[in-house]
Formats: sequence, structure tokens, C-alpha cells
Amino acid sequence: MKVVMIYDQVQAGLGGKEKLDIPLGGKTMAIGSSNMLDAGMKEADGKIVACLYCGDGFFDKNKEEVKAKMVGMVNKIKPDVVICGPAYNYEGYAKMCATLANEISTKTNIPAIAAMSKENEDTINSYKDLVDIVVMPKKGGTGLSEALKNICVLAKKKFDNSSDLEDFKSKVCY
Repeated sequence: MKVVMIYDQVQAGLGGKEKLDIPLGGKTMAIGSSNMLDAGMKEADGKIVACLYCGDGFFDKNKEEVKAKMVGMVNKIKPDVVICGPAYNYEGYAKMCATLANEISTKTNIPAIAAMSKENEDTINSYKDLVDIVVMPKKGGTGLSEALKNICVLAKKKFDNSSDLEDFKSKVCY
């Protein structure tokens, strides 16, 4: 299973809150916080083939451009699944994840999922019926290992079009 990750500037390892204006970019390799998913990816027979990123401030000011270019980049890479996040409790990043997961899911035939913590209640309520959003702890919260594994298992189940997909989603998504 080939996976594309979508990150903000922090998770991509390109800076902190002061770098909200990082423009859209990508690498055809695992970067930033991708190593957190290593164990889950191995179990799911998955490999991160690319990481796309954008500062959440840049995204907020250039939504239509970023959505169109992300869809184009995903179509060019042709992964089996796209994972947007994990966004933890970062509000701007969570909105970006949900928006891009929805855009990719509706404009391509590639499934996309998002992941964020309950602190992003407005985004969750706006997108949970449109996008599969995996429950995450807030940054530094307990349950991170399980949530990361759930992201990988959900990606695999979507890729396999597993018969128990809906049941699994009811346990790990909002």
C-alpha cells in the first residue's frame, strides 16, 4: 500500500508557529514526523512514498490554489491512500486536514482520511459526515500509539475495501 502524507509546516519539520506561511511543497520520501507511523505502516504493509506540506497560514490565505494543486500532486503520485495529519489539537492544521481530505476524496478515486483531537470540535462537526476522521489525543496526550496504529489500520482497510470497514470506523472515528 502506497501512502501519501499531508503535513503542516510543523509536522513536515520545516518550522514552528512562526512559519505559518510556508508555501505548498513536497518530497518523494518520508519526512518530518513520518517516523511515528513506522510500526503501524509495517503492520499494514504500507510505505510512505511522499509527503506533501503547506503552512496552515498559507493554506488559509490560498485555499482554492492549494486544494487544486494538492489534488494534482496526489493524482500525479498515484498513492493507494492519503493520510492528512495527525493534526492533534492544532486548529488551523485540523481545518487544513479535513478540507484537503474531503477535496481529495471527492475529486479523485483515492481514499483520504484525516486525524485530529476532540479539541477541534467545530472542524470535526463540519466534516465528520464527509471524511473519515480518526480520533487522536491532543499533543502530549495519552493514547498516541493506539491512535497512530488506528490511522494505519484504517488506511489498510480502505485500500483493501475490507468487509469490516464500517465497523472499524465506528470504533476509531468521530
